[in-house]
Amino acid sequence: MSTAHPATGRGNPTITLIAVCLAVLVLPASLTGTSVALPEISSELHVGLAPLQWVVNAYNLAFACFMLGCGSLADILGRRLVFGAGTALFALSTLASALTSDILVLDVARALAGLGAAAVMTAGAAILATTFEGAAQARAFAVLGSSAGAGLALGPSTAGFLVDAFGWRSVFLSHLVVSVVVLIAVPLMPESKNPAATKVDWAGTTTFTLSLFCLMLAIVRGPQEGWTSGGTPALIAGAVVLMALFVVAELRQAQPMFDLSLLKQGRFMAVSLIPVALSFGFVCLLVLLPTYFTGVAGMGTNGSGATMMLLTLPVLVVPLVVSKLVKHGVSTRLILGLSLVVAAVGAGWLTVIAPDVPVPALAGPLLLLGVAMGMTAGLVDGVAITSVEPAQAGAAAGMFNTMRLAGEAFAIAVMSAVLLNSTRDRIADGLATVPGAAGGDAGALADRVISGDLAGAAEGTTGAARTEFLDLLTGSYTGALHTVLWTVAAICAASAVLVSVMLRERRKPAEPAAPAGFVPEEAAV
Repeated sequence: MSTAHPATGRGNPTITLIAVCLAVLVLPASLTGTSVALPEISSELHVGLAPLQWVVNAYNLAFACFMLGCGSLADILGRRLVFGAGTALFALSTLASALTSDILVLDVARALAGLGAAAVMTAGAAILATTFEGAAQARAFAVLGSSAGAGLALGPSTAGFLVDAFGWRSVFLSHLVVSVVVLIAVPLMPESKNPAATKVDWAGTTTFTLSLFCLMLAIVRGPQEGWTSGGTPALIAGAVVLMALFVVAELRQAQPMFDLSLLKQGRFMAVSLIPVALSFGFVCLLVLLPTYFTGVAGMGTNGSGATMMLLTLPVLVVPLVVSKLVKHGVSTRLILGLSLVVAAVGAGWLTVIAPDVPVPALAGPLLLLGVAMGMTAGLVDGVAITSVEPAQAGAAAGMFNTMRLAGEAFAIAVMSAVLLNSTRDRIADGLATVPGAAGGDAGALADRVISGDLAGAAEGTTGAARTEFLDLLTGSYTGALHTVLWTVAAICAASAVLVSVMLRERRKPAEPAAPAGFVPEEAAV
């Protein structure tokens, strides 16, 4: 990760802070906002679940894989240069996303947007670290975290309004407008480099990226083509081989992208597992729930976005409460362990969800899941970095953020696969009982249902048979979503026990550090 060195050249600190925070504001909104737009994208482009998933997965995967590589490039080429290039790439990719009617082009554009986001995040954080010092630097990072939290919290409602008023393409165009404003400010920002940085770990970056891509592709294709047939086994084997090559490449590097010795530090690994576990209970639902709300519960896109704010708004408020509790002596170990317990309870409670459930009945579990995420926001980053020796703080920040983003992408893919498998099996079991539906392709039906196209899935049936068929489809989808939620509850509960045990490990006290690569929890989804 980046190491702080004084900025060279003139720059306006206020404009720099505003520009970086505006750029970071859009990054989580690009996830939460796009998730709300997925049902409309599916409806207009007539695509199945797999390519639709990549609209989100491609962005998250590229964001995760290129974080450390972009940080190295920023050190070598200049932080302002990489920040500007990342913003430009994000803007152009977002424009392509808004203009295309081809799902493949949209997926590729989203991957490029993720690459741009990685450059913006790493270079932007480094710019703030070199522009501000002392208390001013702490305030700058606090504002940065708040900006990312605002993007996360307000993304669903903003996207819901835009989709209802202007269509799904307006979500991407709104991000483009913000990116253009940021680009105008780039020449007014200071430039800085790390003289000690010499090269990018291309071997590590390539093998790590390809390994995650093969694993994600296998998870997406497995439910549709079979886990033991087609190319799925080959993709899984390829992911394992590439990850082994990544480990070999890192062990041979004098300055590796990943400091693998950190994997031996129990406290650091425990803290790093927390956002990964919460990804199943928070980030997954950001992607899966909007389609259910619009396709099954009958909400409009605007109503879906507003309902999702029950999940996201606590991320803005709860960290302020947690910060005061920590200052008054409440144990961080207690708060972090409790966050996973709260997430488990919230996920189990959310199984009240049904086609006709009123929004007030969903408020409790959604708020609880948002509170769980908010309890760790910002806090978990500092604990992760101070759990290692100060000399390893930069490497720890880089590994922590990469694990978090990769965990989010992995969690979305896994839970989507569970949802599809469970829906398909339930539909297959019920097809024989519905007049005129026997012999239907359960896999194809499940794909259309989870994409939000219930009407299309029931096409060809009429009258009482159609009503009975729609009941089967909605019941299967709802039951499968319950399976996902109980799975999430189990993951969070088990993680709570595991993390609590691992955090008992004794450690030598380390001085708090705020390396240039430090990214607050709210800044990445």
